[in-house]
Amino acid sequence: MADAASTGGRPSSRVAFNPQARVVAAADLGATHATVAITDLSGSVLTEVRESRAISLGPTAVLDWLVETIGILLGDLARQPSDLIGIGIGLPGPVEYSTGTPTNPPIMPGWDGFEVPVYVRRTWNVPVLVDNDVNIMALGEQAMCWPDVQHMIFVKVATGIGAGIISGGRLQHGSDGSAGDIGHIFADRAKSTLCRCGNYGCLEAIAAVPALVRDLAAEGLEVAKGDDIIKLVREGNPAALLAVRQAGRDIGGMLNMCVAVVNPSVIVIGGSLSAAGEHVMAGIREAVYSRSMPLATKNLSIVLSQMGAQAGVVGAGIMAINHALAPQQLEGRGIGAPSS
Repeated sequence: MADAASTGGRPSSRVAFNPQARVVAAADLGATHATVAITDLSGSVLTEVRESRAISLGPTAVLDWLVETIGILLGDLARQPSDLIGIGIGLPGPVEYSTGTPTNPPIMPGWDGFEVPVYVRRTWNVPVLVDNDVNIMALGEQAMCWPDVQHMIFVKVATGIGAGIISGGRLQHGSDGSAGDIGHIFADRAKSTLCRCGNYGCLEAIAAVPALVRDLAAEGLEVAKGDDIIKLVREGNPAALLAVRQAGRDIGGMLNMCVAVVNPSVIVIGGSLSAAGEHVMAGIREAVYSRSMPLATKNLSIVLSQMGAQAGVVGAGIMAINHALAPQQLEGRGIGAPSS
């Protein structure tokens, strides 16, 4: 509850925020799975559904399912379509944030240049915000676990490697939305390794899950996906432990540069490889703390994600909420309930 700002005329009114007054829809569309939720205006998930749904099915098939699912979930909550005031969507590839358009996404055939907000608004005529999956995970983790932290980096290590950067309390997109694409920064140990992007020497060519699968399979181990790596780690397989620890060192070497530039107080590690726990974290911490200046690491915590798989869908909701609650959006909507 708060007093509205006085402009010198009539006395200001007191308003109270009612998080149940409206809802937003949130979608975390991954490479092979999709989660859709309805949240209230505090970011609390009211209902959600998670399904196996490949992003490679293409934008029309995936988004048709999304807009239909939003309607079903609203019905489950007995909410009216008019209660929906925004939709947030996370995609597993580069997104031009200003337009919500995927740009040359490597694992999203048919999505390049597709106008996602325009398509979704054909069914739901509300603001549609689209960002990459790492950025929405950063928003979700920060909002729910580190609300008082103003400078944070969220790192996702899975099929690719990326970072969501929060500085001064705001998610940083850069000029075109590609801020945080650390997986394609040059790493010396990878200089002779070809990356899926077509360049040699990218970090994710040696430290992302497919790279570890490739290297462990070459040693004769039965690995085909990330879950197989985690299983070997938990069984204490020496080759898997060594590979995961080295991946941590490689990622930490890159984060050392991020620490020097951004000076975060928290680095959060998420994504499927984070399930290796302290085995990957030890490598990351070793590289960051040994190579960074003392002042930069004086108050730095490097931790595992607390939100896990929920970070993305919660962050997509937070993205939509932040837009919906911007002052220019609030006028005339009545989200704040008058209080006597």
